[in-house]
Amino acid sequence: MTDGKADILIVEDEKNVRETLEYSLRDSYNLYLASDGKKALEIITTKNIDLVLLDIRLPEINGLALLERIKDLNKNIQVIMLTAVITVDSAVKAMKLGAYDYIVKPFDLKELTMLMDKALEKRSLEQENIYLKTELEKVGGFEKIIGKSEKIRSIFKTIRDVSKGDSTVLITGESGTGKELVARAIHNQSKRGKKLFVPVNCAAIPENLLESELFGYEKGAFTGAYERHLGKFEIANGGTIFLDEISTMPMPMQAKLLRVLQERVIDRVGGTAQIEIDVRVISATNTDLKTEVDNKRFRGDLYYRLNVIPVNIPPLREREEDIPLLINYFLDKYNKEFGKKMIGISKDAMEALTSYSWPGNIRELENLIERLVVLCDREIISKDKLPPEISKSKGTGIPVFEHAKKFEMDFIRSAMQKVNLNERQMRAIEFIKNEGKITKNNYIKLTNTPKTTAFRDLSSLVKLHILSQKGSGKNSFYTLSE
Repeated sequence: MTDGKADILIVEDEKNVRETLEYSLRDSYNLYLASDGKKALEIITTKNIDLVLLDIRLPEINGLALLERIKDLNKNIQVIMLTAVITVDSAVKAMKLGAYDYIVKPFDLKELTMLMDKALEKRSLEQENIYLKTELEKVGGFEKIIGKSEKIRSIFKTIRDVSKGDSTVLITGESGTGKELVARAIHNQSKRGKKLFVPVNCAAIPENLLESELFGYEKGAFTGAYERHLGKFEIANGGTIFLDEISTMPMPMQAKLLRVLQERVIDRVGGTAQIEIDVRVISATNTDLKTEVDNKRFRGDLYYRLNVIPVNIPPLREREEDIPLLINYFLDKYNKEFGKKMIGISKDAMEALTSYSWPGNIRELENLIERLVVLCDREIISKDKLPPEISKSKGTGIPVFEHAKKFEMDFIRSAMQKVNLNERQMRAIEFIKNEGKITKNNYIKLTNTPKTTAFRDLSSLVKLHILSQKGSGKNSFYTLSE
């Protein structure tokens, strides 16, 4: 993109067709022209071309051979084939070689520009995908925890600090925020990392079995105990035990767990000997344990034993800027799993996903992306494929796009002081931010200025590369430069 316009290469040996395309498209795109393959390759190697309109019949090197060369040089350049007569063989071969689509001469200009816009959207999403992959590499997916927001970076620091010691840790956060991932990260980063990490979901084990699951039992301890069974604490010896949903643990078991934490010994059910253990305990809950203590549903002494180092995981709605990274991560994951080639999410779909409140947090987002990859039959996931509660959601708080909009306006206001933009021009910029574009008539009504002043103001903004003019004549309008 140059000055907010896509860079288009037209490769056409017929002069009248080439000139017609140039005249029709020059207001909306930055155009480069070539009448043969040699000139086309020269332009592609020296310019950052977004899209090529490629005639299938060319002198010296034909269009299909040139298409192959273009894709070898840069597979992300989109190519639309232009042809007077299309055959099934040539169409199939063009698509196999990577052409976005083809159009038959004489073509309707409106149909061509619609096809070009779709190809450019694909190009934009592929570039965004590359950017997100680069961002993922930068943040490193720390212990499979994805994010670059300030809150998640704070979690990374906490994990590194906590991993240096051996204190008990209480991880809090809503369901689906990744509490077990954080627990595993603490274990992996610690000196116990080469030993076992043993997760236990306290809510999933019946009350009458929880003690034997945690501490084990001896042969004959009860009916059906045909041999000795090691409990989770013994299995985790030397490593880490993760007690998830700790708030659901019955009060009698809480007393026994407290003794284990104090004495560092366990008693197998039906046993007589105390067994020493060396285990780090990390627990997690999605409820407020302090409130549970106040309501006499959780032991206060156990709470303070568990809560030596508290770690709170923020909900996804409080880390909006991490959502595109997570989407890209899950897209890549499920593309590989299901053999798909989804490129990305359309702009309006991404805005809806970023604005949604995500009550189920990361788990909900992952499940949605998996479903979309399985069910969508397009390369690009559009807004109409999203569930109604997401596509119609206005979100809670300020979505990332609103943050971006505010940042852009602050940046433009700062630039205004340097280049002496007037208040009329600033009002127009704010109008575009809200409406997407502005026409000369919009500007005249908005600022109550004569036509000559409106033209001068808008032309000045174009020269400063703040606005881009699109369309021609009465149909022209202005948008913010990209």
